[in-house]
Amino acid sequence: MQKDGLKSLVTQMYQELIDNINSNEHPDKEQIVEFLENAIVSISTIDDSKIDSIEHAKTAFTNAYKEIVEHSLSSYHDTNCRFEELTLMQQKTIDEYDEDFHINFPAIKSKFEEIQAHMDDEVKKANQIITKLTKKVQQLEECSNLDSLTKVYNRRALTSYISQICAKEELHHDFHILILDIDDFKNINDSYGHIAGDKILIFIANILRKTLRDGDKVFRYGGEEFVITLNRIDDQTCSDVATRILKLINSNKLIYKGIPLTVTTSIGGTKYYTGDTPDTIIHRADTALYKSKRNGKNQITMEVKDGN
Repeated sequence: MQKDGLKSLVTQMYQELIDNINSNEHPDKEQIVEFLENAIVSISTIDDSKIDSIEHAKTAFTNAYKEIVEHSLSSYHDTNCRFEELTLMQQKTIDEYDEDFHINFPAIKSKFEEIQAHMDDEVKKANQIITKLTKKVQQLEECSNLDSLTKVYNRRALTSYISQICAKEELHHDFHILILDIDDFKNINDSYGHIAGDKILIFIANILRKTLRDGDKVFRYGGEEFVITLNRIDDQTCSDVATRILKLINSNKLIYKGIPLTVTTSIGGTKYYTGDTPDTIIHRADTALYKSKRNGKNQITMEVKDGN
């Protein structure tokens, strides 16, 4: 599914949600949540045996739903706080009344107590919905194949994808992987804070997405590491791609709070050899990355299998 197909899928889901709301005389949040839950079930029937554009469409919608839920959580938290403030103000008003005033104090107090009971009931309902939606967020996070920060594929998706490649035992085309690690990332976090670190991760993920072909894939492997898979290219082209990535990251500066941050990366690469397992191919690329780090960082090292 190409970009237009993804747009069409999301547009269709949006329209169905709007139609669902319009078809109800008195729509409420629970009906919207139910619709979205049903939509997730429908999308889950898509064949996810491959990490491809259809899978990306599914996970993109899952993340969109998560954002809606998180927005709802925030809204209910705010409502909860307002209700509690009103309850305290009301109680204070009751306590400050002087029975010598020529007013029907018992009637007013009874009405206030009725309002308070109603607000307490609303707070209880809001807390129940918060608990339910919080669990939904956790479930969506567990089944998503996208990294929530960078919006590239996550480590779970990488494991699945590499396992599929290795299960074929013999490929009729070259398959390369690169492991990219941000140099001195801890120093960046210590000097500028974790928000700056997060922005750098997003910055690099965006560069990688824009640089690579549609058939190539980007995964966030761990903290400051990314894995890139490259299909149907020879060794020299793989080296050229790695060099281009290294230069692009090195030459682009991220401005954080008015300060230009220069970021460099080290890259280790290898390719699939018959008989490789996910562990062996990742280990070989990781060994190459270690050599790049040890030899001065901001460079590329390619590792071949012994005997090749």
